[in-house]
Amino acid sequence: MANDVDRNSSHLAGEYFVAAELYRRGYSVAITLGNAKAIDLFAERDTRSVNVQVKAIRDKKSIGWPITKDRIADGILYIFVCLNPVGTPPDYFICYPDEARNNTVQYAVRGIIDLRKLKKPAYQERWDKVEAALMVPTSRRKMAKRRVVKRRKR
Repeated sequence: MANDVDRNSSHLAGEYFVAAELYRRGYSVAITLGNAKAIDLFAERDTRSVNVQVKAIRDKKSIGWPITKDRIADGILYIFVCLNPVGTPPDYFICYPDEARNNTVQYAVRGIIDLRKLKKPAYQERWDKVEAALMVPTSRRKMAKRRVVKRRKR
């Protein structure tokens, strides 16, 4: 039971840290409520918005974030948070859906994004991806989704 409380606490802390970071960077943020939701936050600037899914782990002793490839959806920005010990700021790793899928190690019934895989400049502190996700036109999103579907058919 204690592990469930820790997991929920870590996830909520991660959502709040990401929301604070987005506010600090000039976005309006709405946090969604409930468990088992696909979208944790909506970030908005100048009437454009992006859906954000947050995954959080307590510290760097953890292997990574549990997620299966089939739960990674197009049109959502994934922000992986390592909360770190008190007195140390969190680490943020930001991925587009295809990057999250490519970094997921999928097992029979579970998947994980290994922390070591995301410790790269392509993901670490990449807040610019939030703005880029806001600017992606709908037609480009549809094209990106078609490419993913075509890759799966191969």
